[in-house]
Amino acid sequence: MKEVANDFVKFWIEDGILYSQFKKPVIIDIEKVKILIDLRHQISAGEKQYWCYDFDGIKSYDKDARDYADIHGQEYLHACAVLLNSHITKFTLNAFMKLKRPIIPLKGFTKQENAVNWLREIQGKI
Repeated sequence: MKEVANDFVKFWIEDGILYSQFKKPVIIDIEKVKILIDLRHQISAGEKQYWCYDFDGIKSYDKDARDYADIHGQEYLHACAVLLNSHITKFTLNAFMKLKRPIIPLKGFTKQENAVNWLREIQGKI
């Protein structure tokens, strides 16, 4: 299993899926999102990934960080399944993504199993 980490997040690749998990509660500002994207690019090593992005641990995600991630955060990705701890947040994210139409498929989930199954469907492995 390939893994990279810093003081607030770790990434690992397991069975063709990229996973991430925050080590502690974090406020994502412009500097943190740049570090997060750089670390994800490091583990991706120039190859596109199917990312299971666990949002648990994010206390807030400021607008500048969201805007930066929208422009620079979709490189080296085939798709992104976002794990959320609220059905309301999941509904809101999925509704927003239908309107926004991101460059890569992005969908919210409350269960990791469902998120990984969706990524595997996109991979064509199910």
